[in-house]
Amino acid sequence: MNDTQANNTKIDPEELKRYSFSVWSYKQGEMVSLMIHLGDRLGLYQAMDGVGPISPAQLAKITGLQERWLFEWLRGQAAARLLNYHDEDQFELTAVGAQVLAKEQESLAFAAGAFSGGIPAQTIDKIVDAFKTGIGLSYQDLGPNAAHRTERMLGPWTRQELVPNIIPAMDGVVDKLKAGAVAADVGCGGGIALMTMAQAYPASTFHGYDPSAHAIERCQDKVKELGLTNVELFIASGEELPTTPTYDFLITFDCIHDMTRPAQVITSIRQAMKTQGTWLIKDIRSMPDFKQNMRNPLLAMFYGFSVSACMSSALSEPGGAGLGTLGFNPEVAQRMVTEAGFSRFHQHDFNDPSNLYYEVRP
Repeated sequence: MNDTQANNTKIDPEELKRYSFSVWSYKQGEMVSLMIHLGDRLGLYQAMDGVGPISPAQLAKITGLQERWLFEWLRGQAAARLLNYHDEDQFELTAVGAQVLAKEQESLAFAAGAFSGGIPAQTIDKIVDAFKTGIGLSYQDLGPNAAHRTERMLGPWTRQELVPNIIPAMDGVVDKLKAGAVAADVGCGGGIALMTMAQAYPASTFHGYDPSAHAIERCQDKVKELGLTNVELFIASGEELPTTPTYDFLITFDCIHDMTRPAQVITSIRQAMKTQGTWLIKDIRSMPDFKQNMRNPLLAMFYGFSVSACMSSALSEPGGAGLGTLGFNPEVAQRMVTEAGFSRFHQHDFNDPSNLYYEVRP
């Protein structure tokens, strides 16, 4: 179509309005995301949990924050339908809302930790450059906030489900860990899974591997804080595991799709695993067919994660595999672990809305 034809194209005004509304709704989402981050960071949701309808002045008294600022924030949250509005400028966080926005240690539905206040401008500039060069940013490049943000977003399921429900579903693993095994978390990030296991199974030794010094530093702080003596940490990638059978149990949580060389890491895991060992993979719930994935109402968010973090990390070195957030689907997972010499692959579904789990054995 040439310029003249384009200029003569008739635009349906109603279609234009609908399309414009869709675009601006994403801008509204950006602003609401920032407000959720502020509510989480300032402890406002926790302050409102179980209180019932509350005025800005009452919330100011509870929190010690400025009433006028709280009033504007409260109105915005009511406009977003995250708080209920009552007469005489009373605002309420419902019991359901508290599950999602306030109860980090109790609720699997907690989501406020996923809102980090936006991507720094300098990081966005680097992502723009990545579109030109093809080379993305590693999690080390993304800085300390990346490990913290990931931990807050993924923490509830790990803290509340890993030890009571997920590990017990792996054949024979609990008995080994109680008796005293050697286990590894490859791509351990800020160490939530690592610390959770180390506390639950004090007779076992747990090794944490991550190429991000920021992540390992965060892990080290937790080890000291918790007084754990059964954790060893390594600033190292998955390719740097021991080359002889060392581990009874390994986990990779939400990280295979982030790796520049996942096939090499999987081979390294196979070499480092004992003959009767178990590897537990947690990765994003996705399908090989994009049309099937389009049924997911949050699919655009996952692709946003991919461009800004997951695929970027997976392409942060020349020749990176670039799987990205949705690239390690069950078909890809089974094929890659089989090619690395594993013979048993079993898919678990723990009703985690975002992830599937794979039990892999030699």
